[in-house]
Amino acid sequence: MAENYFNIDEKLLELSEKALNRCKEEFIKIDKTTEINQQKVLYAFSANRVSEADLSITTGYGYGDRGREALDKVAAMCLGAEDSIVRHSFASGTHTLTVALFGLLRPGEKMLCVTGTPYDTIRPVIGIKGKEGRGSLKDFGITYMQTELTDSGRVDLDAVEKMLKTEKIKMVYIQRSRGYTLRPSLSVEEIGEIVALTRNFSDAIVMVDNCYGEFVQTKEPTDFGADIIAGSLIKNPGGGIAKCGGYIAGKKELVELCAYRMTAPGIGKEVGATLGHTRDMLMGLFHAPHVVGEALKTAVFCASLYELLGFDASPAHNEERYDIIQSISLGNPERLIAFCRGLQKGSPIDSFVVPEPWDMPGYDNKVIMAAGAFTSGSSIELSADAPLREPFAVWLQGGLNFHSAKIGILLSAQEMLKEGLISL
Repeated sequence: MAENYFNIDEKLLELSEKALNRCKEEFIKIDKTTEINQQKVLYAFSANRVSEADLSITTGYGYGDRGREALDKVAAMCLGAEDSIVRHSFASGTHTLTVALFGLLRPGEKMLCVTGTPYDTIRPVIGIKGKEGRGSLKDFGITYMQTELTDSGRVDLDAVEKMLKTEKIKMVYIQRSRGYTLRPSLSVEEIGEIVALTRNFSDAIVMVDNCYGEFVQTKEPTDFGADIIAGSLIKNPGGGIAKCGGYIAGKKELVELCAYRMTAPGIGKEVGATLGHTRDMLMGLFHAPHVVGEALKTAVFCASLYELLGFDASPAHNEERYDIIQSISLGNPERLIAFCRGLQKGSPIDSFVVPEPWDMPGYDNKVIMAAGAFTSGSSIELSADAPLREPFAVWLQGGLNFHSAKIGILLSAQEMLKEGLISL
């Protein structure tokens, strides 16, 4: 590094170069995936004849909003789906998933989650583990069931098959990413196996929580038979440009049911003023493959550096990746807090803020977050967060560009070094 504006320890910089050299093969793979996905997205824009007129603003009911319609078509093509809903009015990924779940499930039906207990914020939506809440699926008479993961963190296909044979399941629900666990994320090929198994024994809807997974591989779960997928625009598909929102994509008739829940039956996706958000959402989608590639490089480098520092990284720096999340098991709360405080110092926004653990809505434990982002809560920008509980792992994601994100990673280690929590 020619300049050292952040006064990073020289020994740490030397270790950084060693870590970077270990990443060369993985970076080449990431660039190949990025190029394929970028071509796919560009083709979707071209094939759907996106024009400057599609970037205009609508208000009121938003009837005949051609930009909204173009965005839905482009996103559907990019995501291997028949149709999609992409809206700024989805407040979060959890909200988007909730709309899909309530759109597709009816009282008396059964939902089977095959990836163990879902992550914290979706539990109150379902109504499980003491998190029933008001207005949950449970309150509406929808039964929740789940199969546990195997000891290696994989989907237990035998257990899934048994459930499909013995229960009348309306929806098979898959959480692609790991949430606040150390289990492996799912590849689209693994999701395809679950789809095939489901089709052998049931006509259940296969729904995938696709958050953090978009554009990590060259295909999406819908390309492998998933009926419906959903995610957040302040994660991968918003490219760091969309200010808010989410998407639902999949089979046309199912997307329509979700749209009826989003607005009203009989109205669906035909209304909804875009209020000037269309440009950001389209531009973000266009940039998404490249930005996801930068986030993946950030994750690989982080794993490589922290492995050299003696910590367990999941995935390891040279493992296949199916989402942008990188977890590092730090062993104690002091290191976890120092990591987040150091990373915050490498943020373009609020670098001077000192993160503190707090009681975050939807979580059972105090959570610490490093999130100095242009868009509040954006997970595609460099961020890290974790509940303060064993094994005191931190979950890192994002990085709009690798060279800036690399500094943030180094500052996380620098903070621990300064506090005497690691040695070089």
